Amino acid sequence: MRQNVDYAALSAEQLLERQRQFAADASHELRTPLAAVRVQVEEAQLHPDDTDLPDLLNHVTEDLDRLENIISDLLLLATLEADLDRKREEVDLTTLVETVAARWAESYEVRLDLEAAVTVTAASWQIARLLANLLDNALRHATRRLEVDLRRAGDHVELAVADDGQGIPPADRERIFHRFSRLDTARSRDRGGAGLGLAIAREIATAHHGTLHVEESADGGARFVLRLPAVL
Repeated sequence: MRQNVDYAALSAEQLLERQRQFAADASHELRTPLAAVRVQVEEAQLHPDDTDLPDLLNHVTEDLDRLENIISDLLLLATLEADLDRKREEVDLTTLVETVAARWAESYEVRLDLEAAVTVTAASWQIARLLANLLDNALRHATRRLEVDLRRAGDHVELAVADDGQGIPPADRERIFHRFSRLDTARSRDRGGAGLGLAIAREIATAHHGTLHVEESADGGARFVLRLPAVL
């Protein structure tokens, strides 16, 4: 499930094995919220008089939301390339970053350092989703603030999202982009998502002929760096 794979170089047997592994992982992730719903409903059936109905419905709704999010992410991963071919256009990345980051800036300290009028050829909604995933990930681990930087770097543009949290050990900096991969709970304040957010971000970067990696931020946290071809 490693990203940036040269699928043309893989044999039919290897591709089939990768598909089997992905199906097994996806089945496991889908089974977890389904099992939680079943346990709660069956418990309510056995002990209806002891059931707090509003509390039960809240928990079931949360698990159904998680299930829906997993399915949506899986469908997105399956359609990234086809959608990109249809909807590629010149995008003002500076404006897009400002728009997406504004959703978080109302509730969190988000510092923007953006070069003006940076343009890329892209499917704008995919780049918006990539940035949203990076911001969501950073906010789960930040202590107080986030920083988003954007600038041209030769024939590429470089977009970075940094947090001031605990950071990511070097040994885990590639693994976090694997589908369904999570680090231990020390880096997250909640149970997090399905482990697809960063995988989706990497897939979007790759589909746009770009790269996405993580390094240490100036505050000792994590700094995710996206590089995309610039419009010259």
